[in-house]
Amino acid sequence: MRSKKGDNRTFLSTARRAQIVDAAIGTVAEVGYASASLSRIAVRLGISKGVISYHFSGKDDLIAEIVRQVLQQARAYVQPRFEAQTTGPEMLRAYIESSLEFMRDNPDQITALVEIVRATIAGAKSPFSGNRDAGVQVLAELITRFQAAGDFRADFDPNAMAIAIRAVIDAAPGRLADPAFDIDQYAREAVTIFHRATRLTEA
Repeated sequence: MRSKKGDNRTFLSTARRAQIVDAAIGTVAEVGYASASLSRIAVRLGISKGVISYHFSGKDDLIAEIVRQVLQQARAYVQPRFEAQTTGPEMLRAYIESSLEFMRDNPDQITALVEIVRATIAGAKSPFSGNRDAGVQVLAELITRFQAAGDFRADFDPNAMAIAIRAVIDAAPGRLADPAFDIDQYAREAVTIFHRATRLTEA
């Protein structure tokens, strides 16, 4: 049986890791991937670099945890909203709106993720694991199901439509820093575009 002291240590370790990840997200979002050193993150938290090194094996490990947590938070926010819908059009609306709402409400997390993706493209070690097309596959399966139910027109390829929808959603993060970019208007336009692209009739 674990002692209370052991439980307390686990809780404190988990809390400290969460603090470090939050500080890392803010640092990457503010100064970019390259400049977000462990020393800089430590200064932001008011701790020594050694404290970070105790909890994470290095910058790559910390960046991987940022990616894991942000993607996990996004799924937890978006998935219940579109899974609760019972018709194809409402599922699609909820999927697009909730995906973009998460970006709007979590700008630091999304900006940090964009910086990490850019660094990966430039040659940094990729922190992404698993199937990179998993989001497309899930959406394509949903579209196929509602297509079979007669909620969408039957003469388009679900995978191609899912790729197009994801491309529109994934184009938004890189524009969040632009003050002229209205993500709510963008969401409304995206919903309209894909409603028209998938609906049964022109009526």
